[in-house]
Amino acid sequence: MNALLSVSDKTGIVDFAKALHALGIKLLSTGGTAQLLASAGLPVTEVAEVTQFPEMLDGRVKTLHPKVHGGLLARRELPAHMAALKEHGIDTIDLLVVNLYPFEATVAKAGCTLADAIENIDIGGPAMVRSGAKNWKDVGVLTDASQYPAVLEELQASGKLSDQLRFALSVAAFNRVAQYDGAISDYLSSVTFEPEKLADAYVPSRTLFPGQSNGIFTKVQDLRYGENSHQQAALYRDLHPAPGSLVTGVQLQGKELSYNNIADADAAWECVKSFDAAACVIVKHANPCGVAVGLDALGTYTKAFQTDPTSAFGGIIAFNRVVDGAAAAQISKQFVEVLMAPDFTAEALEIFKSKVNVRLLKVELPKHGGTTNWARGRNAMDAKRIGSGLLLQTADNHELSLTDLKVVTKKQPTLEEMEDLLFAWKVAKYVKSNAIVFCKNGMTMGVGAGQMSRLDSARIASIKAQHAGLSLQGTVVASDAFFPFRDGLDVVVDAGASCIVQPGGSMRDQEVIDAANERGVAMVFSGVRHFRH
Repeated sequence: MNALLSVSDKTGIVDFAKALHALGIKLLSTGGTAQLLASAGLPVTEVAEVTQFPEMLDGRVKTLHPKVHGGLLARRELPAHMAALKEHGIDTIDLLVVNLYPFEATVAKAGCTLADAIENIDIGGPAMVRSGAKNWKDVGVLTDASQYPAVLEELQASGKLSDQLRFALSVAAFNRVAQYDGAISDYLSSVTFEPEKLADAYVPSRTLFPGQSNGIFTKVQDLRYGENSHQQAALYRDLHPAPGSLVTGVQLQGKELSYNNIADADAAWECVKSFDAAACVIVKHANPCGVAVGLDALGTYTKAFQTDPTSAFGGIIAFNRVVDGAAAAQISKQFVEVLMAPDFTAEALEIFKSKVNVRLLKVELPKHGGTTNWARGRNAMDAKRIGSGLLLQTADNHELSLTDLKVVTKKQPTLEEMEDLLFAWKVAKYVKSNAIVFCKNGMTMGVGAGQMSRLDSARIASIKAQHAGLSLQGTVVASDAFFPFRDGLDVVVDAGASCIVQPGGSMRDQEVIDAANERGVAMVFSGVRHFRH
């Protein structure tokens, strides 16, 4: 048996090669890999000795040769193929170990030049991988060091690889080549080509939206069905998911997550991790129906639940703090579909053992510089499928601070109102448009979501507060977009609001400001809109 080893990432390659040698497998290699194996005392044959053709063009050409690809592509069960190999003095290559030039890592570096990017486009590696993977019945193709143990286990047990493992390696190999080519296409399609600036040190400017989008996602699991039982569905994740994203979580107990569970859980998790203070978010049908900040999990849950107990029934609950026994005991009194947090205490897990259908998800919040950075783990881009097309946009990761707020009325908000305005504004960002959110003391008091009319959203938020037994007197209100007329402002003030935050930017801004002054309420402009469709 012959093995060809040619790797850019040399992690574990010496130990792997030693194990192959111990099994009597002949080692072929190229360039730096061959030197490394030889320095480790392993008998290794340079590919150039086999091809009788030297590496050339600074290593650009070394394996593109019939004695390499013939050895990979020949079908062992076909006498004509084997006769052709014998006629031309070509040995079979039964095991191929290749990982590709680090193109993705190279272009991810700040200041990467176009020349560096081009030189890190592997040619011979993908060609060999495709040849070996195509001939999977006879060739095992390894493209990642994580595959070494499984291959060694089978070789040491039986002296050969099973059809199942060789096929799985082939699929992984073609996936890797697709990922690699997609990354190259994404990069080159994003480059703004300026021929007058071409030089070795040329760092090209790049557009956010490449000429071709090649998003790569790997399947996590099949789902029972989609939004409805007649639809099929599966969950995929980014090839390299960001720390702190929902797909990095671990399910600790409960039924299998459904399509709707996952969609709602993501909405809750994205909202809760946007808060620095301890927070709880309850989501129902993709909208927050209760949000609160406080000192601990129990306190935040108690406040969030009060906003809308009816909608919270069967909801999705997210915390950005550890769920302890006290919080678990209170939550367990209600029907909940999914509960997620950075962690759960042993006491909390014990409480939920009797609630076998409750899905518990542990999603670790990312750490940075010794402190938790809640903003990390967010998507850089948002995508939405349309008929035969895709809408791409930069994600709405805008954060508002006190210094961004512009008071436009005679009445000035108090410091407490300003803090509540920021809280309400953060919640409104995660509520479907048109969004109206009443808040007070770090707690949502009424949420109106997803209506065609902003007036209806305001009325619904008021009705929900009334049904929950909450008074809206002295509350603050966040509107995700401007009030086009004064009627929307009148509705929220009639309900009890004393302070409003809205983007501004309407042709009738002055009319709305005059109405706020007439009603004796404070109003601030954020200068930014948060539509969420």
